[in-house]
Amino acid sequence: MHMVAASFSHVRAWVFDLDNTLYPPAARLFDQIEVRMTAFVSEALGVSAAEADRLRSDYWARYGTTLAGLMNEHGVDPGPYLTEVHDIDLSHLERDPALAAAIRALPGRRIVYTNGSEPYAQRVLEARGLGGVFDAVYGVEHAGFRPKPEQAAFEAVFALDRLAPRQGAMFEDDIRNLAAPHAMGMRTVHVGPEPLPAPHIHHHTDDLAAFLSQLG
Repeated sequence: MHMVAASFSHVRAWVFDLDNTLYPPAARLFDQIEVRMTAFVSEALGVSAAEADRLRSDYWARYGTTLAGLMNEHGVDPGPYLTEVHDIDLSHLERDPALAAAIRALPGRRIVYTNGSEPYAQRVLEARGLGGVFDAVYGVEHAGFRPKPEQAAFEAVFALDRLAPRQGAMFEDDIRNLAAPHAMGMRTVHVGPEPLPAPHIHHHTDDLAAFLSQLG
């Protein structure tokens, strides 16, 4: 465990993804979001629900987010989309005092960076008992609606925060979204079920609070 802590001794900026990272996938928030995404795509493009669902998945795979595909291929306005798809029920999210304490104990700046919107992220953090734990919360709007995994998206948000990547660590459930941070010199931590080994993943955990408690 000392080896793990030592590999983070230089870190002064702790960057966390939101969905399925700061809450467990079992909460299934994305199930709700995907239903709303499909409905939005169907309405906006005038296609069937089945075709909208196919496009949603295809755009996510090709562009990083469904929104990026809609903007690139159809000129969709991101504002109404982000408001609509994130209007979901968070009442079943549970507060996590252990996670809050572990994040608060980290030395340096603590931020959230999500492909969702900042207002949505704030709602989720409040529901998880993580309100006020972070120094800043950034959404896709702060990257000019460029999504992770694009390196330009990370660069835009980190410039806004004046964050030095070589003094940073990135925590993410989506393996794709750790490649750019790794290339920029960050420590990378995959959160979730153990993935296949990948050169851009330094660490893996399926228990974020326990992992962080080694580092604070």
